[in-house]
Amino acid sequence: MIKSRFLTLSLGATSVLFGTSVYADEVSLDPIVVGADFREQNLSQVSNSVTVIGEEQLYDKSTEPFIEVLTSAPNVNFTAGASRAKHIQIRGIGERSQFETPVNPSVGIIYDGIDFSQNPLGITLFDVKQIEVLRGPQGTTFGANGMAGVIVVESNEPTEEYTGHFEATVGNYNTKAVGAAVGGSIIDDRLLGRISVYKNSSDGYMKNSYLGRDDTNNIDELTVNGQLKWHVSDEHTIDLTVMHVDIDNGYDAFTLDNSWVSHSDMPGKDTLLSNAFALKSTYQVNSGMHLITSLSHSNSDSQYSYDEDWSYVGEFDDSLWPYSWFDQYLRNRKQTDFDMRMISDESGKLFNGTTAWTFGIYYKDYSEDLTRNHFMDDHWETFTHNYDTTNKAIYGQIDSELTDKLVFTLGLRTENWEVDYRDSNAFTENTDENLYGGKIGLSYRADETARYYVTLSRGYKPGGVNADNTIPAKDRTYQTETLWNLDVGVNSNYFDNKLVNRLNFFYGKRRDQQVKTYIEQSRSFSDYFDNAAKGTYYGLESELDYYPAETLHLYTKLGLLHAEFDAYTPEMTGRAPAQSPNYQYNVGFDYDFIENWRFKANVEGMGSYYFSNTHNQKSDAYTLLNSSIEYTNGNFGVTLWGRNLADTEYDVRGFYFGNDPSKDYADTLYTQKGTPRTFGLTASYDF
Repeated sequence: MIKSRFLTLSLGATSVLFGTSVYADEVSLDPIVVGADFREQNLSQVSNSVTVIGEEQLYDKSTEPFIEVLTSAPNVNFTAGASRAKHIQIRGIGERSQFETPVNPSVGIIYDGIDFSQNPLGITLFDVKQIEVLRGPQGTTFGANGMAGVIVVESNEPTEEYTGHFEATVGNYNTKAVGAAVGGSIIDDRLLGRISVYKNSSDGYMKNSYLGRDDTNNIDELTVNGQLKWHVSDEHTIDLTVMHVDIDNGYDAFTLDNSWVSHSDMPGKDTLLSNAFALKSTYQVNSGMHLITSLSHSNSDSQYSYDEDWSYVGEFDDSLWPYSWFDQYLRNRKQTDFDMRMISDESGKLFNGTTAWTFGIYYKDYSEDLTRNHFMDDHWETFTHNYDTTNKAIYGQIDSELTDKLVFTLGLRTENWEVDYRDSNAFTENTDENLYGGKIGLSYRADETARYYVTLSRGYKPGGVNADNTIPAKDRTYQTETLWNLDVGVNSNYFDNKLVNRLNFFYGKRRDQQVKTYIEQSRSFSDYFDNAAKGTYYGLESELDYYPAETLHLYTKLGLLHAEFDAYTPEMTGRAPAQSPNYQYNVGFDYDFIENWRFKANVEGMGSYYFSNTHNQKSDAYTLLNSSIEYTNGNFGVTLWGRNLADTEYDVRGFYFGNDPSKDYADTLYTQKGTPRTFGLTASYDF
């Protein structure tokens, strides 16, 4: 039973290709269902580049940072610069940091129906069923925050049967975690429920020699997720999700000598307190169509603060002109999303039953209030801003069967984006613009073992306001970016599904490409968004799964990327944008070597990339070795796991400026290190 379940789930736990074709007699290549489009679909039906990270891959990763797990998907990278990584790049597109300026994300994150694009720190992996990583513009389905791609995180849903899961973890760096999830029928055939609670703590990987502490970069996470599923009638179901997130992490990660030992006398914080809910109604209007209505809301308070000088008062002689600064960013974010869509069913297809259709409307109200408290030597300065956006959209899509093997897809979305910005420096900006996106594609099923597709999509990312008043007046605003993206791919399987191959080639043209840069000033820098006239990227995503025996699964995942500025500054034109590694891979196997025992091992690697669009400092290429051994007996399981077993030193963020008085403030590369060797033991019980 264990072995067959492993084989079934593993088939869908690797990358898949995503799209919108609809065949009534589809023969599935994989059992996993992808739910990020307008309709749930088997993986064999998809026609775009998507990776699914399934429950089997997440089983031993509850303590691992959410965003770091995403790098198992080809061409997905991240930056840190905080207690946990918060910023995702897909195919080299995405943010790397946030200070004063409000950010419109390039990568959207939807967590159980709630938009967590601005709050990824609040996502943990306990009781998560699967993660869908959609690469490329998602203009029709997700709009403005899906230009680079979208991450969809799905927790385990309530079930009819009473079930539960308990797990506890201990590991090095004083890692301790405990989680429990339980669910089942509250009212038979009517009301189902599930609740999960997870607490994770660790001292972190830094030591502070000045304060004599080893927990100034600690992890302290609490998440609570409650779900209700109400079968109002045979035609109507209502789903409710309620979340509470309390993250109280320290932030003390940078040092003047790029070591694991900090000298900071004022360590920072990286916190998030968020309450959110999502309400979804699914109503079968008639035999030909159903209506899905979704409402979500979140209210989040966060603090991001740090010691700017990375030292303590008295560490340097006064003749070297040392300084003592501290920076604190306090944010309150509120967001409300409303979506209503009518979706055709089999008997509701148009044109003699050949064309499925979707039509919807969308509304979002988002506000961000910032208070920045900046301590400089002997006084505090305070800056505030209010950033409000309103987004209204209409969208639709058709999927038309031209023949019994060929499907044509057309999706369109139009949005109205309004911005109201004002700050304590008396700067205001109001914008009102219309944005357009969508896709057009063909999907061809050659036979039961192969599907070919080509999709042309258009994504967009709204412009915005640079909050720092020290930058030139001409740079206080930046323009909307658009992206045209072409995907060409094939999903195929051989030898009765023992070998599954998914291959996607992509090519994209960016116009008014948004670029994060900065101006270095006296002992500090001012970061802001600029626009490059044009940019190009191309590459491939490949995922190969081989099952030579029921007990053995071999896999490879490869991402290749070439990205460059076509027209920007003379120094940057022809160069790759920041966070755009040329290659990325993940090679591994899962092996059931004796009854109840499973061994997993994988090697993941990433090529070198530029840290910034302002200088030419680069990361080093790196390779990480991970492994685990799992024992299962009935409902009880134990996993011994280790990550980065070779203790490889690698960087996840880099700055290049002067910050060391003893070096006369000469420009130097300062980096935040990636996770060192970690290991632990996780025990679990299912009932």
